[in-house]
Amino acid sequence: MSQPHVLIVEDEPAQREVLSYNLEAEGFRTTKAEDGEQGLMLVEEDTPDVIVLDWMLPNVSGIEVCRQLKTRSDTRSIPIIMLSARSEEVDKVRGLETGADDYVVKPYAVAELMARVRTQLRRVRPSTVGQILTFEDIQLDSETHRVTRKSFEIKLGPTEFRLLTTFMEKPGRVWSREHLLDRVWGRDIYVDTRTVDVHIGRLRKALTQHGGTDPVRTVRGAGYALG
Repeated sequence: MSQPHVLIVEDEPAQREVLSYNLEAEGFRTTKAEDGEQGLMLVEEDTPDVIVLDWMLPNVSGIEVCRQLKTRSDTRSIPIIMLSARSEEVDKVRGLETGADDYVVKPYAVAELMARVRTQLRRVRPSTVGQILTFEDIQLDSETHRVTRKSFEIKLGPTEFRLLTTFMEKPGRVWSREHLLDRVWGRDIYVDTRTVDVHIGRLRKALTQHGGTDPVRTVRGAGYALG
């Protein structure tokens, strides 16, 4: 499973580097933008799991970046943590009403921000914090690497396990082959998209070996989904 990905949108170079250093020390992969326009572009290029977004940015403000992302169906579920020197209650309310999932006032303790990132990550990628995932009669334990269905243990290879984890974190979401390659194999490894189909076939075979319907749905022209 690829590392959890955090996009940092911050125009102060020192702040960007401190955040990036601490997040990477915690096991996250980071990308960095110095203004709102670049931040929006990076979301298009490499969808993050969490966004840490400064309010005061050149070109496009953090509030406008947040508004744009939260009005689009393909990005509205990405958690956004807004950073701001504005401590007034009215500013915090405005940030949250725009769609921010959390609001942190500068100056902040790095340890607190790391904890807030992990809290948001728990919502969107619960397997990374050891949460047991359940979908219908399938249960996946990321810590013990164990999958069961109808009380039968399902033996999966590492790639099939990562595929199932991805599906079970967001049941119903349609994943394109390209998105699955990024999430399961990682962006630094070249794998042909047809390889995804091969591993999906293996996952389906394993999940149905003791009976039951195939929970993985093929969406013609789009990709795959669980349920």
